[in-house]
Amino acid sequence: MRLRLVPKETKWDFFGKTTISLGFSSVLILLSVVFFFVQGLNFGIDFRGGTTIRTESGQTVVVGDYRNALEPLNLGDVSITEVFDPTFADDQNVTMIRIQAQDGQEAVTADVIRDVEEALKTVAPDVTFVSVESVGPKVSGELIQTAVIAVLLAIAAVLIYIWLRFEWQFAVGAVAALVHDVILTVGVFSVVQIRFDLAIIAALLTIVGYSLNDTVVVFDRVRENLRKFKKLELKEVLNMSINETLSRTVMTSVTTLLALIALFVLGGDVIRGFVFAMIWGVIVGTYSSVFIASTVLLRLGVKRDWSKPDANAGNQFGNIDA
Repeated sequence: MRLRLVPKETKWDFFGKTTISLGFSSVLILLSVVFFFVQGLNFGIDFRGGTTIRTESGQTVVVGDYRNALEPLNLGDVSITEVFDPTFADDQNVTMIRIQAQDGQEAVTADVIRDVEEALKTVAPDVTFVSVESVGPKVSGELIQTAVIAVLLAIAAVLIYIWLRFEWQFAVGAVAALVHDVILTVGVFSVVQIRFDLAIIAALLTIVGYSLNDTVVVFDRVRENLRKFKKLELKEVLNMSINETLSRTVMTSVTTLLALIALFVLGGDVIRGFVFAMIWGVIVGTYSSVFIASTVLLRLGVKRDWSKPDANAGNQFGNIDA
């Protein structure tokens, strides 16, 4: 017996109350923007500046012991990562320790570095500091700017890709869904104050790709049904297309969430922020593919006869099957 998360055939009406779904999303976006400007983000070392220390020890690294040893120093945001490399000797255990910039200082002082070394020697007496590097506020500011540009370029690339593959109405719907997902993800990070660093930017770009994949699957079926049912109302075509792809959409999202939840529970502190962003992104991405992208497409309307080019809509690439 095959496992089904949704019935084999569904005829649910996803556009019966579009005002409610759009209103709900608008409220969430508004709250996200308000929290972002009022509470801000809990920027990590990548965006706030700080110092990175590379350590070596003959003893096996226990990240929890290292973190407990540094906790009494009250250094703020501290990230400890064990480094693995096949070229390392058996007794060469390497870690990367990142300490945020202290208030009023561009980098961690020599006294703080000495305190960190003494604290670590209580759990690893032979620990040595191989290198100490600092990231100043200027570099951190450049990283923030680069991260924002990366997300915007990804969304712009999506706009162009969907426009070439389908029509401009599809592109606007897809981009609206992506912007919705990114804003809500940034908003939830502002609310819960989980550390926001370069790993979260990677998660945002991954969310953009995941949400786009779901949206394109729905839009492909919409285009197929527009060719088959030229006289059927657009709302009915969209409902039919979403119902036909619903089983695939739900199954993909649930299996992805199962893996992400396992990582969140068992993966440790190093990747927890990234995994949390992915879990939230999969949920809102699935929602936006159905209720945002398709609703925007319904409001804008679309070319109905895909059997011949339309001089007033889209472009010469509209019938390309990529």
